[in-house]
Amino acid sequence: MTRGDSSREGVRVAVVGLGFGAEFVPIYRDHPSVACVSIADPRASARDAAADAFGIESIYSSLEEVLGDSSVDAVHIVTGLPDHANHVIAALEAGKHVACTVPMALTFDDIQRIVDARDRARTNYMMMETAVFTREFLFAEKLVRSGSMGEINYARGTHFQDMTDWPSYWKGLPPMFYATHALAPILRLLDARATEVRAIGGGALKAANRGNYGNEFSVESALVQLDGRDAVVELTRSLFQLARPYTESFSIFGDRQGFEWPQREDSEGPLLYTMGESSTGRGRPIVAERVSPPDRADLLPEPIRKYTQRFADESHRSFIQGGGHGGSHPHLVNEFISSIVEMRRPAVDHFRAANWTATGLSAHESAVTGEAVTIPKF
Repeated sequence: MTRGDSSREGVRVAVVGLGFGAEFVPIYRDHPSVACVSIADPRASARDAAADAFGIESIYSSLEEVLGDSSVDAVHIVTGLPDHANHVIAALEAGKHVACTVPMALTFDDIQRIVDARDRARTNYMMMETAVFTREFLFAEKLVRSGSMGEINYARGTHFQDMTDWPSYWKGLPPMFYATHALAPILRLLDARATEVRAIGGGALKAANRGNYGNEFSVESALVQLDGRDAVVELTRSLFQLARPYTESFSIFGDRQGFEWPQREDSEGPLLYTMGESSTGRGRPIVAERVSPPDRADLLPEPIRKYTQRFADESHRSFIQGGGHGGSHPHLVNEFISSIVEMRRPAVDHFRAANWTATGLSAHESAVTGEAVTIPKF
């Protein structure tokens, strides 16, 4: 391992996990409030590839090495689903600020362990939920916050993605265990905590798609009740056996306007519906228009604005929508780093991450038992 430029002031960050995680390395490198970005991965080939591609000199072979270095301020964990909880807790216990890819954890107990570890550490924890920083989300957020949509009465979120031949821990994963991409934008737009869920599961998994989770469903759908909101919230998630192209989508409808995700990721833009003021005799007229949510690079420091667009190797799924998941990646990095510098909680802190993740876990429990489930409060 070699050190980065110790003369530069700012947050010293390590990115751990260089599959998907490699996409964040150049964004941290170029962020004006980052002094040094390091990389860590047990695979020498992954370390070498990222170091060469992005000019990184500070290199580790494991998370343990990173946590043992007192000069590292923050860790961005991009490891496998089953490892999130233990890796996050170890980093918090080492006194680091922690960002981690979704979901927060795979059990209620692990969610509580993370919340407790964060409370002891008093450092920042941020779940790096892409769906609440996309162009589409930022466009819808402006509409909702301005009041132009009126009273929100209905929202739905869906995430369809075939996980065939992905790493083995995806096999048999209950669909709602990875539901935050579909759920998070709705809860964030409504600024509400999910309190109860009623769900069903179906589409019996074939033997080849079953894993170690005891799950039998390929598809799960749920209705989610919110604290202080009477809007109907619908959620559907599938990982296998569904002949539907990939999409991570949300749609939201008020009594004045509605925002609807397009049928396909590579089709025309979302639809914005606007309801007329008066009835024509049988209902009020509704005008539909295609919209192109603007790139909100203007919200970012100049050196990382370019990362809202396509760059580098576009073979990864996340590049389909531009600079990673609707241009969200630099917004995620900027929010995490800014929260550290400004000494405040990040937008997706441990409490919000816990509720979003626990809603999915509760939905699966409801699908199995056939009963409504109260979502634990953390």
